[in-house]
Amino acid sequence: MTWDIRGKNVLITGATSGLGLEASVELARRGARITMVGRDPGRTAAAVAEVRRRSGSAEVASLLCDFASQADVRRLAGDVLARHDRLDVLINNAGGVNKDRLLTVDGIERTFAVNHLGYFLLTTRLTDLLVKSAPARIVVVASEGHRHGTLDFDDLGFARGGYKIMRAYGRSKLANVLFANELARRLAGTGVTANSLHPGAVDTNIWNGAPGWAKPLITVLLRPFFLSVERGAATLVHLAASPEVEGVTGRYFVKNRPVHPARRAQDEALAQRLWEVSAAMVGE
Repeated sequence: MTWDIRGKNVLITGATSGLGLEASVELARRGARITMVGRDPGRTAAAVAEVRRRSGSAEVASLLCDFASQADVRRLAGDVLARHDRLDVLINNAGGVNKDRLLTVDGIERTFAVNHLGYFLLTTRLTDLLVKSAPARIVVVASEGHRHGTLDFDDLGFARGGYKIMRAYGRSKLANVLFANELARRLAGTGVTANSLHPGAVDTNIWNGAPGWAKPLITVLLRPFFLSVERGAATLVHLAASPEVEGVTGRYFVKNRPVHPARRAQDEALAQRLWEVSAAMVGE
């Protein structure tokens, strides 16, 4: 049976703006039942209303979560399990950057905590439901920034110095690709696929956390070359909705096409160790 997104239950994090909002509109327009996850109640309610208006679909709901809090991620997973008896597509999209080294309430460097550990904890908590719902899909929004990422398991949070906004971002995005690949291996044979993607250099508010001095440079030098959020969301929507990628798993996509990620991102031993360390960091 060919994959059809119509009637499918889709959970998308980071859904109140940017890629998440545009993907929610397009997937709802195609007939999916959307649950949008946001952090702020007012902004989330407004985003739901916008998606309903633009898509013409009433099948749009929301849940709240601050991905900087592991307790909040666990509560989100519990809410999903209480609300849904099936989950066909999980889109891990929430994320951000920070110009300074910040710690979460759990004492973890914020970029890594939100961009990777949030994905890890939510996905592992929902894995049984996804397997029960198979065929199902897990989509992980990564970035070409992963190619510059490194993993130092003795200092994942840059506690000993060397914190820079792009170093932290690259580390979290490398973790995204490794995580998706390891998910694909662990879920082989279950009917659940896991893939990661680079959406392109997209004009979203993710770089609001950049240093003040850098924002004019981003506006003048980079923004003219950014993709629109609609175009940036295209690969995300493709991995969630297209029958062309049915059964495809453990791949990294750019512009709807699978490409080879960085050599480090293809290291199975590194992915396995990241999984084990991540599980310890979230107490799973």
